[in-house]
Amino acid sequence: MPTSTVTIDDLTGPDDAQAFRRLNEEWITRFFALEDEDRRQLDDPVGELVVPGGAVLVARLGDDVVGCVGLAPARPGVVELVKMAVSPTHQGHGTGRALIAAAVERARELGATRIELESNRQLGAAVHLYEAAGFRHLGADEHAPGPYVRADVAMALDLAP
Repeated sequence: MPTSTVTIDDLTGPDDAQAFRRLNEEWITRFFALEDEDRRQLDDPVGELVVPGGAVLVARLGDDVVGCVGLAPARPGVVELVKMAVSPTHQGHGTGRALIAAAVERARELGATRIELESNRQLGAAVHLYEAAGFRHLGADEHAPGPYVRADVAMALDLAP
């Protein structure tokens, strides 16, 4: 399935919110356990991510949501890239790259000068995707520990003005 058939836009209702939950629960529970912060964001992505000044983007193939990513305001000028997921049947088709590019553009529109994220070394393909998009690894002295027990990778992308 070529990436050109995938469109990326904002989460638009309960069906999108359910897809956001399903896609994220699927990958998280495959490798880890759901944590309190996961549940909070997955229970109410609009209230937890969009309303405070972030965004939730979904990748659509026709009527199906095949991927998603969130941007959570962290502090002035900084958003956190959260809940990035692509359906296992659609991985390897460029959807992840397209979601990251759209998230970077949206972060700029939101006035962010930096995007941060946390991940895990077990998710090698995801970490590589972030590196390819220009994210750099942060040392322990460069970031405060986040809410996820599973997080053992911290990365950031500084946005040019």
